[in-house]
Amino acid sequence: MLIYKIFRAVEWAELQSLGVTDGAPIDVSDGFVHFSTAEQAAETAAKHFAGVEGLTLLACDADAMGDDLKWEVSRGDALFPHLYRQIRLSDVVWARPLPFVGTAHQFPEDMA
Repeated sequence: MLIYKIFRAVEWAELQSLGVTDGAPIDVSDGFVHFSTAEQAAETAAKHFAGVEGLTLLACDADAMGDDLKWEVSRGDALFPHLYRQIRLSDVVWARPLPFVGTAHQFPEDMA
């Protein structure tokens, strides 16, 4: 199963440069890397990245993260994937631009 992480340009550049990152400032402060499912990603973008341009959407294999990935209740009592270690470049299955068009981010149609 693919899970998704939205990164600002500086966060994506850090992961590409170093091969690992603690994530965004909210990830660092919460002690885990926040991910979303395909169904949760658009709401996450609207809530935390409204109007932000230059984002990158990362798709990661949840199964490959093993026991470091926990599914925990969060927004709206839904289960969200939380990674309790650094995200590694090797975790990324693909990365694509997440353009902001009009009033919302445009997610890839083939997200699964």
